[in-house]
Amino acid sequence: MKEKNLDRLTPREIVAELDKYIVGQKKAKRAVAVALRNRIRRIKLDPEIREDIAPKNILMIGPTGVGKTEIARRLARLANSPFIKVEATKYTEVGYVGRDVESMIRDLMAAGVQMVKQEMQQSVNADAEKRAEEALLDLLVPRPSKKSKEKKKEGNPVIRPVGSFAFNNDNGPGIMGTAIQVGIPLIRQSGEGDIEKEDPNISGEAFEDRPGDEKEAPKEVPDHTREKFRTWLREGKLEEGTVEITVNQNPQFPSIEMMGGGFEDLESSLSGIAGFFGGNKKKKLVSVKRAREILIAEESEKLIDRERVSDEARKRVEETGIVFIDEIDKIAVRGDRGGGPDVSREGVQRDILPIVEGATVNTKWGSVDTSHILFIAAGAFTVSKPSDLIPELQGRFPLRVELESLGKEEFLRILREPKNALTRQYRDLLSTEKVNIEFTEEAIQRLATLAAEVNTRLENIGARRLHTIMETLLEELSFEAPDIAPAKVVITEDYVNEKLSDLAMDQDLGRYIL
Repeated sequence: MKEKNLDRLTPREIVAELDKYIVGQKKAKRAVAVALRNRIRRIKLDPEIREDIAPKNILMIGPTGVGKTEIARRLARLANSPFIKVEATKYTEVGYVGRDVESMIRDLMAAGVQMVKQEMQQSVNADAEKRAEEALLDLLVPRPSKKSKEKKKEGNPVIRPVGSFAFNNDNGPGIMGTAIQVGIPLIRQSGEGDIEKEDPNISGEAFEDRPGDEKEAPKEVPDHTREKFRTWLREGKLEEGTVEITVNQNPQFPSIEMMGGGFEDLESSLSGIAGFFGGNKKKKLVSVKRAREILIAEESEKLIDRERVSDEARKRVEETGIVFIDEIDKIAVRGDRGGGPDVSREGVQRDILPIVEGATVNTKWGSVDTSHILFIAAGAFTVSKPSDLIPELQGRFPLRVELESLGKEEFLRILREPKNALTRQYRDLLSTEKVNIEFTEEAIQRLATLAAEVNTRLENIGARRLHTIMETLLEELSFEAPDIAPAKVVITEDYVNEKLSDLAMDQDLGRYIL
């Protein structure tokens, strides 16, 4: 993070930014705001003190659809930090088939490398565009060959063994030898003049390549022609034309899950072997527009320093990385449950523990220290409790925040206030079909009421209930939009009741649709 952006992210500003997208949950927002601000404060400290300050990991407790994941994702985007979301249930204990927990750090490092690479590519984008333009002009208007266009001088040999030759001399014995000088128009003898190819005593094979028979060098393209093509390129007049371009093919290998991290670089190694044998080069016929995109990407890749990308990404991951572990309640083991350790529950907890405490994980970009990565865990904990986690893991999540269930008032705010409000999303989607929809205040009130009622009677899935209701409400309109356009449709309370009342009242039907 740049120094000028650090002071801007005060806890109050962080909460204000989160309020633009997430309704309610003030406690959770304040907790993550303080955690992020403490990381900013830590970066400003002296290195000696900085190493002793560990992040305060957070455990979010609340039902599904209340904003746990969205809070973590928006927080990472706000801080420009490497971020990944993982499911605790996808991992297994080391020694069993499946993904090991260290792979979450490798995934986080991959996200950090991609983030840094994009930033560096933007910084060299202007130079990459210039180089790509020159390369594209070379495809459209090839440069003249660098070989000399002058004819070879007489007697300058082109060495190629082709056989033997012989000729007679009236003043002495005959001469025999091996013809290794091919393309020599004349054989000079001291005091005897020139012996030419027409001499019947000379084998014709020795002169099958004469300088006069060589192909003429390509004519040089005038500079004004190349500049004219450059102008046409910049004006977009050649976008639909086609050129043949050699592109780098990234070979796709099947995904292999292996025990441990010893084979983490297997795919990259196989890709390198394929490139060594030329298997990653392929000629394609593409449009000029597409060729420009490919060339800009290739030139950007050449201009950035890969080692610098890896070093910067590793530093950013270690200092500001955020890992969101969802469904952690699914690996908790109830105290009254019999039986021995479960490799998909207790075993995973034991493997997660050293990663959260601080360990060194090997990746293909280098070793990553997890001591200062911020871990945010979340779960509904409807069947199990946070106390069912192993004590050591509980201690590594000292901050616990309970998120509140959403009711009618929160649904009203979700439909009205956020930048990505559902009503705004559907309005923008249908506007692409030239169908303008407008929601009345009564319709929004009715939608919020229905969402709260259905969540009460059926499973409480939080704000996700609004997605199912909105989709059911506008399903017919979305289907017919291309046929009725252009049109304007007003969504009233009667329209909502007509489309949803029967489903909301019929609990059996609503269970499947809503």
